[in-house]
Amino acid sequence: MDSFTRNYSIVLGLILVVALGFWIQSSWQPRVWELNDILTSDPKLKEYPYQFKLRSLQNGLAILSTPRNSKIPAYRFLQIIHPELAGKGQADPAMVQAQQDLIDHQKYAQILMLGQPDVERVDWELDVKWLADHGVHGTAGG
Repeated sequence: MDSFTRNYSIVLGLILVVALGFWIQSSWQPRVWELNDILTSDPKLKEYPYQFKLRSLQNGLAILSTPRNSKIPAYRFLQIIHPELAGKGQADPAMVQAQQDLIDHQKYAQILMLGQPDVERVDWELDVKWLADHGVHGTAGG
């Protein structure tokens, strides 16, 4: 092996090791996994059709997934998990009840996370993947 090939292989190997290290550091989050276990095993949240998930935890800030925001209103999500609501207006009593149920579950997930000693705040991130998987598009910009 000539010196160029050897040096090239060494540099390439170092770059791969560094990239692998960054990837492991960013994806290896056992505390996030533990907190997600709390969310998925909670009886109240387990029965709800949407599973709130912890996306990240850094410096006391927990980022939880949500199926709604200002660009994707709750009624679009609710018509997916409750097909019987399709075509009903936002003021329909069944839609109002479903929205309140979503709010209650979202607040409950937030309270569960805030009850953890290393969580000081909770922010929400639109679950673009879940929405896209269920046919809701135009969610870019979260």
